[in-house]
Amino acid sequence: MSKDQNAELPLWVQDRNTVLDHDEGVKWRNGEKPDYSHTDQYLHKESQYNHAPGSLEAIAQNLVRTFEMEASHKADPQQWLSIVTDKFQMSSNGGPIYSAQDVSDQGTYNLFIDKTPGYDPTAEDFESSFELFHKAFPNGFLWELIEVLSGPPNVTFKWRHWGTFNGPYKDHQPTGETIEITGMSLAKVTDDLKILSVEHYFDNSTFLKKLTSGCPVAH
Repeated sequence: MSKDQNAELPLWVQDRNTVLDHDEGVKWRNGEKPDYSHTDQYLHKESQYNHAPGSLEAIAQNLVRTFEMEASHKADPQQWLSIVTDKFQMSSNGGPIYSAQDVSDQGTYNLFIDKTPGYDPTAEDFESSFELFHKAFPNGFLWELIEVLSGPPNVTFKWRHWGTFNGPYKDHQPTGETIEITGMSLAKVTDDLKILSVEHYFDNSTFLKKLTSGCPVAH
């Protein structure tokens, strides 16, 4: 697909940095646009899949990355381009269904991770959970699409989420290990490729066990 053809795609299914370049008048959580230049270098180096621009795989991957950026950094869900805000629903592993406002208020970590000895979502808010995992993965907790199993309007796809455990997690020292989660999602989208609903299926128990496997930090 040529650059001109790619430009005809909706903004929210283009490269995440292209979205940021054209996204104006946004209420950002920290008062300014996020800068992915640091984590992008690791994303490009460590990605295992290179989807052709304009392919269904690239479009789906861009859409999810845009959604992740908006959920993490845009304070007002009404400004999220990637979803139909008043209809949006999200769930994981057949659990409770959350709205866009729920995601904005609590953050995906608190919605997706059950209470365990390694993490208590009731004790964390959006900011504290974001900071906790940002410290553990200073080079980013990266995401890429593996394979699209079915196309719009019901887009089913496999994905991997990974990062290098180079920073402390609560009272546990980093191990330097690459921690990876793989899963599958089903996203229902509109004709113009905005997300109506998304269901995620994955196992996060191994993820937390690895984060708490490091030696306790000395105090």
